[in-house]
Amino acid sequence: MTDWNLRVRMAIVGAILFAFYLGVAAFVTAATGAPLWLVFGVGIVVVPALQYKLGKWMALRGAEEMPERGEYAEIHRTVESLSRDMDVPKPKLMVMEMGVPNAFAVGRKGAGVVAVSPQLLHLLDRDELEGVLAHELAHIKNRDVITMVVGQSIAMLVGYVAYFAVLMGGERNIGSFLVAMVASSIANALVMLFVLAISRYREYVADADAKEAIGTGDPLARALEKISRGAEGKESQLDDSVSALCILNTDRGLLQKLFSTHPPTEKRIERLR
Repeated sequence: MTDWNLRVRMAIVGAILFAFYLGVAAFVTAATGAPLWLVFGVGIVVVPALQYKLGKWMALRGAEEMPERGEYAEIHRTVESLSRDMDVPKPKLMVMEMGVPNAFAVGRKGAGVVAVSPQLLHLLDRDELEGVLAHELAHIKNRDVITMVVGQSIAMLVGYVAYFAVLMGGERNIGSFLVAMVASSIANALVMLFVLAISRYREYVADADAKEAIGTGDPLARALEKISRGAEGKESQLDDSVSALCILNTDRGLLQKLFSTHPPTEKRIERLR
């Protein structure tokens, strides 16, 4: 990552998320008397690990492994070359029906998976597909999926703490439960604003890394334009959690943009060019 502005933003947002988590750990320790190291370990290791495993399995339901021979041979050679250049082990390649032209990556270095839709393969030229694959490899190399899982886990834990904090501070009745649920939802949404900000920053970083890997940003910019047009009027078959991992997740309304996992496509294309 060479964009220092993005580095600073991500560092600030990461520090804020860590502060939220420290608050959660302190509350649980005070309420239960459990050792801080145990609370910290369960919250920052065990919970994200379970979410990571479950999320990876759910994201790849219905995907089929991409054969290394025949019509997909050139794609495998492209990914092998990119993997060497980007210093990341070659991920498993899979084909998955998504309803729209799209692609996403899950996993980490050494255990990554890149899934592409048949629509994407038919839509893009060779150099455009190379840009998309480089973008997905950048996500694996930068451990973006793990970062997002940890952030989402913190948001979930903050929501739970808000819920129990309200219940512990008042009487146990229907009104208290309703207030606790509202407080939990608000707290979770507040933390998710910071998690989603990191998600948008990391899309810019993956774009920049892909541009560096292939030597130019124009193919990926053209790919984003084609994918955006190709998705118009079509319904994605992916749920929201998987759409957040895709190279393009179109959000139009003001509230949708605030809670978007991706920056505006126009801005990404502008940066790439």
